Amino acid sequence: MTAGRVVLWRHGRTAWNAGARLQGQSDIPLDEVGLWQAATAAQALAAQHRPARIVSSDLGRAHATAQALADVTGIPVQTDQRLRERSFGVWEGLTAEEIDAGWPEEQKVWRAGGHPEGINAETRATVQSRVVEAVESHAADLGRNDVLVVVSHGAAIGAGLTGLLGLPAEWRGLSGMANAHWAEVVPSRRGHDPAWMVQVLNFGPVWASSDWNSGPDTEAATLDEEVRDPA
Repeated sequence: MTAGRVVLWRHGRTAWNAGARLQGQSDIPLDEVGLWQAATAAQALAAQHRPARIVSSDLGRAHATAQALADVTGIPVQTDQRLRERSFGVWEGLTAEEIDAGWPEEQKVWRAGGHPEGINAETRATVQSRVVEAVESHAADLGRNDVLVVVSHGAAIGAGLTGLLGLPAEWRGLSGMANAHWAEVVPSRRGHDPAWMVQVLNFGPVWASSDWNSGPDTEAATLDEEVRDPA
């Protein structure tokens, strides 16, 4: 048997997310907006699914997000290091502009989908392998009516999804996950390949704010909504 549905939920915002800095395995906590995102998304997620199990990366930003769902559902949080974010090596804590300035050639390789030497970053294949292993091990003893919620990180979830879909680690055809948004996969029909299918991607409580990364709306904030979120 395996879980009937797996929800892959990205953590809420941190100060490094807000500053566009690579986090990787640096243990950066949720900021005020991130705590609100986690609590708001947890309510929305719990309204749709009753999790049989909640498993989180052991990094604080993911665990705090998972705990928001645990507070709503009463289901305790289990931790698994295999769900950690991809390590970005010496680039952690830096912005894209800082990386461009310090490692221009390596950045070109990275943006082209390659793996530059000398930065000590984790390969996509390694991340994919450990995340898929974690998801499938936690789903294996659940039933077809059970929902497994996995709380992890943007790059880790992307790598895990490609692996669950039977795609190579280098495949980059999925959109990125917004903070405190989630994807959902369900088992394919018996004997079909790949073993999992995506039903939901990058979903969250969009009704909660006109600009999710600015936190809850206030009466004053809605007046400059076009400036805050011109898209």
